[in-house]
Amino acid sequence: MQDNLTFDLIVIGAGPGGYTAAIRASQLGLKTAIIEKRATLGGTCVNVGCIPAKALLDTTELFSTIRDKANRHGILFDNLRFDLAAAMKKKNEAVERFTKGVALLMRENRIETFFGSARLASSQVVKVKTAKKEELSLQGSKIIIATGSVPVELPSMPFDGEHIVSSDDALSFDAVPESLIVIGAGAVGLELASIWMRLGSTVTVIELMDQILPGMDQQICRSLMQILKKEGMEFSLSTRIAAHSIKKDTVELKGTNGKGKELTFRGNKVLVAVGRKAYCADLGLEILNIELTEKGKIKINKSYETANPGVYAIGDITEGPMLAHKAGEEGIAAAELIAGKAGHVNYDTIPSVVYTWPEVASVGTTEDQCTSGNIPFNRGIFYFRANGRSITSDNLDGFVKIIAHKETDRILGCSILGPWASDLITEIVSVMEFGGSSEDVARTMHAHPTLCEVVKEAALDVERRAIHSPPGMNLGR
Repeated sequence: MQDNLTFDLIVIGAGPGGYTAAIRASQLGLKTAIIEKRATLGGTCVNVGCIPAKALLDTTELFSTIRDKANRHGILFDNLRFDLAAAMKKKNEAVERFTKGVALLMRENRIETFFGSARLASSQVVKVKTAKKEELSLQGSKIIIATGSVPVELPSMPFDGEHIVSSDDALSFDAVPESLIVIGAGAVGLELASIWMRLGSTVTVIELMDQILPGMDQQICRSLMQILKKEGMEFSLSTRIAAHSIKKDTVELKGTNGKGKELTFRGNKVLVAVGRKAYCADLGLEILNIELTEKGKIKINKSYETANPGVYAIGDITEGPMLAHKAGEEGIAAAELIAGKAGHVNYDTIPSVVYTWPEVASVGTTEDQCTSGNIPFNRGIFYFRANGRSITSDNLDGFVKIIAHKETDRILGCSILGPWASDLITEIVSVMEFGGSSEDVARTMHAHPTLCEVVKEAALDVERRAIHSPPGMNLGR
């Protein structure tokens, strides 16, 4: 084996989990290689996920704000138009900048990068087939698998890239569809539905469960759905699709709702956004007898090690939420454990964000989970409509809900519906990491006027002492 193809650690997959693991390993003195199947680094998140989606969400939200709210601020426009080609160009530039940034990080951290398909030959050898059909054999003392996930395809409704599309396809439409049906009211479905609704599509969201964003706080979800309905988005909950047909440019779906009523939906495109599944294809897992869970994910121990010593797995291919930041933290922890350090991830403080507008963010235990689990709790709620910065910026929708243990006041969780909830949730995540209480947040000085004051007021409301809450505001608690 050539010395230049021998490493302390080989990472398979250059998404947020993989490239983060590689960087941390290099920082700790391990000679590291990373293998990526795509032509660019960054994985799904950077290439066809988080980054391009947020680019389009930001662009279309800016457009809709100018169109619908600018006149309230005394800003008037004539002949306002949207250039989809220019928006896609901006999105692609954001992706290119990020992928080049990851490549730069690999070079600066002295990480050897290989582009091609990886397959395990043993617990210490990885075969790489490059785009030029060359086959390389890399040897590593340790291996981390971080190959991520792919969109779930409905067996009865396979993707065709034209009428039945995945989230990857829906980020690159060359024209605004006249009508769009979204199957799945999770984060991906609602975000992509928001993008195209803002640009003029008639959007219908179909969900098998009885609420959007299943698993998140019910009050938050109901409020968000009402806001999106006012903006024109249509919903059909507790609905199961049984059949579909395609005639020219129209897709017809047949289904039933929870009451057994037959329903028909028609649209130019159908986005299937029912989730993602671990990508483990052609990795050679069977060679090493690496076990999978019932969900098709790789079984690991608390140190991220598979049943085969020396082979680790992180991110979407393991159990837990499929989130880029979860994968990144696991990548750091796995690299530290491999290097003999004390790597750790606190799975009770993983934040989740939905980048609709207003945004949704949550961490920890919800009110519904406390109720069903018989956990004694107090809750505090404060609405953005009573906040000075929300009033001046014309962002009045939503609220912050903090859940604290009734006996200890320790914060168990928080759910936020409101402007920049993705940023506001971090304060609660930090407090929870230190085992803090609602009193800790309530006693912490927050700058005025800021949106984060809503978090402070919600913490004060845990003990019913919010300062800026008019009488009756929280009666709907």
